Amino acid sequence: MSTAEPVPDPLGARLKAYEEQAAAVAGVGKDPVNAPMIRHWCEAMGDTNPAYSGPDAIAPPTMLQAWTMGGLSGHEGRTGAYDELLSLLDAAGCTAVVATDCEQEYLRPLRPGDRVTFDSVIESVSDRKATKLGTGYFVTTRTDVRAGGDLVGRHRFRILKYAPARRTPPAPRPRPVVNRDNAGFWQGVAEHRLLVQRCAGCGTLRHPWLPGCNACGCLDWDTVEASGAGTVHSYVVMHHPPFPAFEPPYAVALVELAEGVRMVSNVTGVPYDKVRIGLPVRVEFRTYEDAGGALVLPVFRVAEGEGGV
Repeated sequence: MSTAEPVPDPLGARLKAYEEQAAAVAGVGKDPVNAPMIRHWCEAMGDTNPAYSGPDAIAPPTMLQAWTMGGLSGHEGRTGAYDELLSLLDAAGCTAVVATDCEQEYLRPLRPGDRVTFDSVIESVSDRKATKLGTGYFVTTRTDVRAGGDLVGRHRFRILKYAPARRTPPAPRPRPVVNRDNAGFWQGVAEHRLLVQRCAGCGTLRHPWLPGCNACGCLDWDTVEASGAGTVHSYVVMHHPPFPAFEPPYAVALVELAEGVRMVSNVTGVPYDKVRIGLPVRVEFRTYEDAGGALVLPVFRVAEGEGGV
């Protein structure tokens, strides 16, 4: 029995030569560990652990990488090896990049006043890999973080540098799952009407549709037609992973209707980076044609005069 010979990969061999080369030497954190940055981090993360405040505060361990970031100006201790590696990949058509994972190891806590230093190496470059995004190489860097000469932590950061795969024709829009509980809502959408359930017992409006009221438990209900006006209550911008029929980046919002209920949908009429909380929107019904026939979906268009429209 014969086995297939491995496909020669001259580029991979050149990339492997960069393993264990320094990416940064004697790097110094732009700021010492400090209470304001710790406070901002905890507020952003919603972390109320008392260990991170007061006279004996420590820094959250997960902030380890924050103290080594160079910002837009970079670090003086950075070597050329990492840039050379990335340039080789760019020249080979691997012009796209996505971060895949980060591993951290904590050896002792950092405290306000600690001055962080670090060294980074190119720990490994994978063999050529074929992924759904495209074909490329995983590059892992390892950073050893020190304070007062002591090793306090270590983090590994891995990226995929790849040549984007050819785009396939747009896939049909996924169709909603229609069942006996929500069939009335989708019937209304087909008629270009945005229907909201109303409890016959307590009058509470609800969305998504449910068989019973989650306020009083009553099983009887009727509907009211929403005006379609609302505001963006919250939103996310989808970059990855790509999903058939949707072209990232795009905004997905939790819209609060004038009637008080909220629903998830796309925001249209402005670029994704112009969507903001509080932005006025109005429902718009769009029809998509595919092999399954016409599909009507509600989206929310930015109100005229808002968001640069």
